[in-house]
Amino acid sequence: MVSRVRSLGLLGIGGYEVTVECNLSNGLPRFEVVGLPDAAVKEARERVHAAIRNAGYSFPVSHVTVNLAPADTKKIGTLYDLPILLGILLCGCVLRSLPPDAAFLGELGLTGELRSVRGTLPMALCAARRGVRQLFVPAANASEAAFAEGVTVYPVANVAELVSHLRGEAELQPAAPPDLTALRPAVPDFADVKAQESVKRALEVAAAGGHNVLLVGPPGAGKSMLAKRLPGILPDMSREEMTEATEVHSVAGQTDAKSPIVTQRPFRSPHHTVSAVALAGGGSNPKPGEISLAHTGVLFLDELPEFSRETLEVLRQPLEDGKVTISRATASCTFPSRFMLVCAMNPCKCGWYGHPSGRCTCTERSIHQYLSRISGPLLDRIDLIVEVPALEFDELKARPNGEPSAVIKARVDAARAIQHRRYGGRIACNAQMGPRELRDWCALSPACEGLMRNAFDALGLTARSYDRILRVARTIADLDGAEEIAPAHVAEAVQYRSVQLE
Repeated sequence: MVSRVRSLGLLGIGGYEVTVECNLSNGLPRFEVVGLPDAAVKEARERVHAAIRNAGYSFPVSHVTVNLAPADTKKIGTLYDLPILLGILLCGCVLRSLPPDAAFLGELGLTGELRSVRGTLPMALCAARRGVRQLFVPAANASEAAFAEGVTVYPVANVAELVSHLRGEAELQPAAPPDLTALRPAVPDFADVKAQESVKRALEVAAAGGHNVLLVGPPGAGKSMLAKRLPGILPDMSREEMTEATEVHSVAGQTDAKSPIVTQRPFRSPHHTVSAVALAGGGSNPKPGEISLAHTGVLFLDELPEFSRETLEVLRQPLEDGKVTISRATASCTFPSRFMLVCAMNPCKCGWYGHPSGRCTCTERSIHQYLSRISGPLLDRIDLIVEVPALEFDELKARPNGEPSAVIKARVDAARAIQHRRYGGRIACNAQMGPRELRDWCALSPACEGLMRNAFDALGLTARSYDRILRVARTIADLDGAEEIAPAHVAEAVQYRSVQLE
């Protein structure tokens, strides 16, 4: 007898349908799983055998063969435990049939309880596209899966509960979609930051246009403090952005029952010892890295020159393309990676070069070696380079009420609304403008052209940095509510490129 159970699998951050076929035949008792299973899938034999017996059902004394189709795609993880168990129960006549529009996934404990698995949301989205209308998942994953539209999600706590539902003895209640307002975490407020008004202005411009930023200043000036407050002034995430971010975090195992959906723009801050693979993603079974976990949010690299050059260079293509492709012998996976890059660094190894106290002990050669760790092409992809000066005693002593994040965010939202109307949703913000948009929306008056010509010659700009100044000037004009780019907008944009790293 052969039974078939619909299930799902993961390839990168996308789902695909898997059919679990189970066959019982005469012969010595044996349990085989075929269809390119990895070690975790092969170990399902022991979990399924124990779960069936401990749930009160008899395991068939037969030659059991389980095939995971398509058989030429590698199957990874523990999510096939539940459909394998159901296939055996069907063959053993414990269950008569399954709904044709139902799919099942989940890891089994030895007592028959279901444990959470990774990647539930992308698999639920795939299920909806493939015509699945009932999806049975572990109870811990139900809220995440219920975020997908077009499919009814049933939370399953244990095997006995599921069997009772399939027999019509006791119905499971569908999971409700998560309450997104209750999931929004608190974010640090800009009102806590003393002084540094010029840096706050630069971060406001960056948030309004989605621009990359480099903060340069001595230790304790507030670079990290400012960067951590940036997500609080970024626009609220759309449902599409929440879905994309949650897919990545779910595959990486970053979601749980308490935080099933990513509702606040991610803020990722990897340590400077991070490897190139951990940053870009990879592994024998490719998984997303930090740049993909920062998708739709902020990637913060503190102490930028301390990162290895090899690690930093992997940022170049994702910064341009908004995605990263990981190729392995078994598969090629593309992960989204459209993020704001925010970096912080000291002006020298000791951090005090140029400070009025004169405490810097670095030689000119050591300063040059320290700064040369950052390549020119990477610096060229940063839109704003901002000095963060050390605070004086009087500034620290004073306790002024800084402008709260909510007020700054209102201006950022207004600028983003202008951009949304301008581009008709084709691109999200000014930082993503291509040659066509630059030509249509960044025309310069003769006065502006004069300023740009002087800056181009004086600062030794490249074609890429010239385009980035135009994008920043367009953002500054949007913050002012101006239709055309004015000389003042160009001057401020040029100012953010005028900080020289020796």
